[in-house]
Amino acid sequence: MSQCPCGSGRDFESCCGIYISGKEKAPTAESLMRSRYTAYTKQEVEYIHDTHHPSSRQNLDLNEVRQWAADSKWLGLQIKNVEAGLEKDQKGTVEFIATFENDAGHHEHHELSTFEKIDGEWFFRDGKVFNQPVTREVPKVGRNEPCPCGSGKKFKKCCGA
Repeated sequence: MSQCPCGSGRDFESCCGIYISGKEKAPTAESLMRSRYTAYTKQEVEYIHDTHHPSSRQNLDLNEVRQWAADSKWLGLQIKNVEAGLEKDQKGTVEFIATFENDAGHHEHHELSTFEKIDGEWFFRDGKVFNQPVTREVPKVGRNEPCPCGSGKKFKKCCGA
């Protein structure tokens, strides 16, 4: 048996597989979050659609989701924080970081997802993506410093113009 991609340490079939297959419904917001991540890794786009909140489901582009899932190498899921979202709750949030690689490089998708329960079933409501800080690979060049291209001119009169 293969280990579940969600990082629970359990095997896929007894972890997220039971939700993705439809045998059971995810009992908590966190279990739905983990199973949705796993669905991306397995390209189970219908599960992503079916667990999306009915009020915003029409905004979900299944072809785009399918392409993104297929073009990404999924590296791991880290749950940062969970608030509410237990079996007795009606709402909950899960903050997570999903790490993946694609042609554009290595990425960390950091999101705070909101979940809502309707008729005893959890749905992904929406998510707030945290912006990743931009880091420079080379030191910043001041306007009046020599241009790094080697022209001998000040940066502002050369490449900074």
